[in-house]
Amino acid sequence: MQERVILHCDLNNFYASVELLDKPELADKPVAVCGSAEERHGIVLAKNMIAKKIGVKTAQTIWQAKQICPELVVLDAHYTLYQKYSEVVRNILYRYTDLVEPFGPDESWMDVSGSVPLFGSGEAIAYRIKEDIKAETGLTVSIGVSFNKIFAKLGSDYKKPDAITVFNRENFKEMLYPLPANSMIGVGRHTYNKLRRLGIYTIGDLADSDIRALRNAIGIIGERLWYYAMGLDMSPVVAQSDMPDVKSISRSTTTKYDLEDNTDVWKTFLLLSESITKQLLENDFLALRITVMLRDSTLMWETYSASLDTPVHLSLDIARQAMKVFYENYDWKCPLRSVGIAVSDFMRSDEPMQMSFYDAQDREESTKLEKEVMKIRERFGKQALQKATIIDFSEKINDYKSFL
Repeated sequence: MQERVILHCDLNNFYASVELLDKPELADKPVAVCGSAEERHGIVLAKNMIAKKIGVKTAQTIWQAKQICPELVVLDAHYTLYQKYSEVVRNILYRYTDLVEPFGPDESWMDVSGSVPLFGSGEAIAYRIKEDIKAETGLTVSIGVSFNKIFAKLGSDYKKPDAITVFNRENFKEMLYPLPANSMIGVGRHTYNKLRRLGIYTIGDLADSDIRALRNAIGIIGERLWYYAMGLDMSPVVAQSDMPDVKSISRSTTTKYDLEDNTDVWKTFLLLSESITKQLLENDFLALRITVMLRDSTLMWETYSASLDTPVHLSLDIARQAMKVFYENYDWKCPLRSVGIAVSDFMRSDEPMQMSFYDAQDREESTKLEKEVMKIRERFGKQALQKATIIDFSEKINDYKSFL
């Protein structure tokens, strides 16, 4: 059987790099792209290499970043622009294979096994992609080349920026086993702490561990991590065209940092629900089924669904129902990397339904309010109005009923 050739492409400091394309005067300065840059509670979404070397970190508040780097230049985020560049880069990847699996706007896996006869080795293809992206967008990319997705991802992280790293059967133990265990995808802060309590500090330590002992100590995730460390991951690169065609409206996101508690999930669900509501209102739909899609930090997908007694189309109702499904099904064995919500089983809003006079009146008023919020955002931008719960949480919440 022919060895697979898997690439993982990671655009370097993506948001910051895009912002600097037309700002050459900032090339030698520390720069951070931040949410709500005009507010002190805004956070760092991305930073350039200069800011990174000084100590600025993603998810720090602006004021924290400025304490570390007083000369930091803070720029607003422009998501439409990032999406444009993301699509341009993705189209470059499609020149070499149709097996491209996005992992956020700036990362993608590629299975180029069938492209080797046309373009050369995996390393040769990686160099071609790197140069194409640089020539056509001005952006740089780090690419990992290996025989599975886990090691390819480690390769793109191994050397940055503008670099290519190859992990093959001959060198992966020598190069990867000395790395800290939390270098590997699937090992977040909590999992790493558990591993260290077991005396496991490196990827090599993981590989040398007893798989049954790992499973007994930290559950199924321990078994998965052992397989990853041994180079036994065989998960396929899933092309978007292979995703099932479902009659639904869905939104999902791959977060810049792992979600580790219910509060993080609730805030993310609220943001996703607002986008879903916009499309429901535009199509005059109500939904009778909700699905929650979760990808944990070990890249395993879980999907949970529930039928609803009362149809929904407002963002708060959708987020609440999603949170109920999440709380009743997910047990937090490990952090989450991606979350999504889908609604389906549609009915038209003018179809008859049984509800009390007060429910009908409340639904009508809430719908009007939702539409007015949409109009304001279309005119003044998405940041013009936000739910207070998204902006700030003074306490962590662990019971889903607290959200209802």
